[in-house]
Amino acid sequence: MTLEMFRLLFFSPRIAPNTGNAIRMVAATGCELHLVEPLGFDLSEPKLRRAGLDYHDLASVTVHPDLATAWSALMPASVYAFTAHASTPFADISYQPGDVLMFGPEPTGLDAETLADPHITGRVRIPMLDGRRSLNLSNAAAVAAYEAWRQHGFTGAV
Repeated sequence: MTLEMFRLLFFSPRIAPNTGNAIRMVAATGCELHLVEPLGFDLSEPKLRRAGLDYHDLASVTVHPDLATAWSALMPASVYAFTAHASTPFADISYQPGDVLMFGPEPTGLDAETLADPHITGRVRIPMLDGRRSLNLSNAAAVAAYEAWRQHGFTGAV
């Protein structure tokens, strides 16, 4: 049985271990990971491989040369951009399988030009205490993916 799951999009990620951690997480959840170049590392980096452990073969990871190519491949109905500059809490969204959960590069996040992309359905934030800048990229992606999956009863989980 193949389940349509959520798709995580990392726009120009900079830190290899964060992407490695995300590879392990998408393998565990059945989500897809889409990476949009330029990347701040080489996919063969040992730190990326180590963080993903032996999950690389179980993960769906696609690299796109640019955002336009990613949108063409994904043809998303809904894209939620995660940004500290949004007012809508991420848990207030009713996620649907196939939705794209989009995250920006470390340490800056998504810039204004990218956030203006017409493919973006909504901007959402993960609540934090005042004075905190952001969560680690792989942690934020995991929080988001598990919330989306939770809303669907953790379909396919054991």
